[in-house]
Amino acid sequence: MELEPVIGLEVHAQLLTRSKLFCGCSTRFGAPPNSSTCPVCLGLPGALPVLNREAVKMAVRAALALECTVNPVSIFARKNYFYPDLPKGYQISQYDRPLGAHGKVEVYSGERNETGSIVSRSKKVFRITRLHMEEDAGKSLHDGMPDSDLKSYVNLNRSGIPLIEIVSEPDFRSSQEAYDYLTHLR
Repeated sequence: MELEPVIGLEVHAQLLTRSKLFCGCSTRFGAPPNSSTCPVCLGLPGALPVLNREAVKMAVRAALALECTVNPVSIFARKNYFYPDLPKGYQISQYDRPLGAHGKVEVYSGERNETGSIVSRSKKVFRITRLHMEEDAGKSLHDGMPDSDLKSYVNLNRSGIPLIEIVSEPDFRSSQEAYDYLTHLR
């Protein structure tokens, strides 16, 4: 039986802003654990999120670079699920009304022979279904911590970091095409 791979990808990309998506906390990497948090990114009662304008600008630029249609209205919603490193119990994300949709990426992708060498390259067009914004969760820590055989630790500095999620159509027919797309996208 001969099988054909059919692959679609969801890529999360961090927007390199100085503050988080809905609060003014720092996004600086390497800060001491849980030192870049506030009532908003911790989801404490009464805390009101305020959207980071710079993150929206960066996301719009990414949508335009991917030839997406930038929607005049996009909506954030709560995506409810439990993760130990998601203090609110929900993630603020776009889905039904994303920032951008119906884009494409043109990539030169290679075909490999049986020895693994690239023998030819051709232009491929990979369709983008949507690009939406969302906030990152925190980080569960297990290895290298005191009593890590008995306990898990949580660092919430990453909670609320602005992300875009780039969702492709299932246009990839090989791992090489996926690799070339991801390399180009990065």
